[in-house]
Amino acid sequence: MIRSRRRFLKQAGAVAIGFSGLRAFVACSSGDRLDPSLVAAGFGPLKSDPDKVLDLPDQFVCRVISRMGDRMADGLLVPAAADGMATFEGPDGATLLLRNHEVNVETPPEYGPFGDSNQLVSEVEASRIYDAGADPAIGPCLGGVTTLVYDTRRQEVVREFLSLAGTLRNCAGGPTPWGTWITCEESVERAGGACAKDHGYNFEVAAFAQPALVEPIPLRAMGRCNHEAVAVDPNSGILYQTEDRPDGLLYRFICNTPGNLRDGGRLQAMAAVGRPSLDVRNWEEQTVAVGESLDVRWIDLEDVESPEDDLRDQGFAQGCMRFARGEGMWWGDDSAYFACTNGGSTRTGQIWRYRPSPAEGRPEEDRIPGRLELFIEPNQGKLIENADNLTVAPWGDLIVCEDSGGDDRILGVTPEGKIYTLAHNPYHNSEFAGAVFSPDGSTLFVNIQFAGLTLAITGPWTS
Repeated sequence: MIRSRRRFLKQAGAVAIGFSGLRAFVACSSGDRLDPSLVAAGFGPLKSDPDKVLDLPDQFVCRVISRMGDRMADGLLVPAAADGMATFEGPDGATLLLRNHEVNVETPPEYGPFGDSNQLVSEVEASRIYDAGADPAIGPCLGGVTTLVYDTRRQEVVREFLSLAGTLRNCAGGPTPWGTWITCEESVERAGGACAKDHGYNFEVAAFAQPALVEPIPLRAMGRCNHEAVAVDPNSGILYQTEDRPDGLLYRFICNTPGNLRDGGRLQAMAAVGRPSLDVRNWEEQTVAVGESLDVRWIDLEDVESPEDDLRDQGFAQGCMRFARGEGMWWGDDSAYFACTNGGSTRTGQIWRYRPSPAEGRPEEDRIPGRLELFIEPNQGKLIENADNLTVAPWGDLIVCEDSGGDDRILGVTPEGKIYTLAHNPYHNSEFAGAVFSPDGSTLFVNIQFAGLTLAITGPWTS
């Protein structure tokens, strides 16, 4: 089904109506029986890829644009475990693609940017590496962010380079309206052992086209936890954050100075009005029904540095909601959409939508609260299995990456509430990660994480 970009505004406005149809669908699904009338044709059936990279619909093309271990323009190497990404408009029509690397503390040097014995670390200014490591013989932490400058007209990489160094397990994150990428550490390693500094923070990375490393300043006021993803409300400047824990919270950060994260702010967590300490994982009992909306309130958190990694316990004890592994998050249609990878009775995932109050972050929101809605909880892996990263397509669909341990798909959910398969990965035992469109809407970028590949997908997105 080829969609016109001219229909974008109409379709985006129909998202709420469309998801009502999907809610009816998933609520009545049982076993392996699926009503074919409720599954969208999408862009048509997939064709097997003779190159064994990615199966796609007819007329769609997949290009491998970056591989783990490739030499970059700064002389360093593309790190392993590419994860969350965002795009920004660059000079002369270029796309700036910022890409996380979920490299952990015990990862061998050959999977980092500095070579198989960290021999290239001397090429980098020491002050630009957040954590150089506690033992020089072991070397620095190997996570971080790379930037690709990509020409969508020629469909080729202009250059790529390391833009944040010395962090750990940079999982997902989120773009800001002021043109930066917030990258999230999904790690709470403490100083000692292999690390010289504490981890579990967010970092802000500017989008620029020439090789350079940003100053690695942890955004401590945003909390120390197993961060996953961020979405920013462009109207209020408030940031929302997911936490990849089986008992995680949903956080809100209100900046002291809008757009200036380094100036600090107030960290809060979401609670349901009238239902304190609500467990919305729906594991043993259905505490929130598909399609149900909850009025929410926000509770201030103290000791946000959380030296014992108990921020989520502190919040739950104060009445905050408990989620099942909050992961991908994206802003669209005046809402923050986010996935909970292990939500639902079969633990195959949920997708939620938060609509902020018109008075979000101000005292009047007590009278007009924001609302949290459980959009989908299929409880059927044939529909969606362990949704992870997600984004909003230019025409209004949600594009969802699966992380089910292998044989994963990229899925679409239409405004009419139907699900289709956009891509399938039967060739690598790996999750998809980082799905995001170029600013011109021509190209979908995505990572096949364990294979160490970053892909650019083009095709008839529009008529």
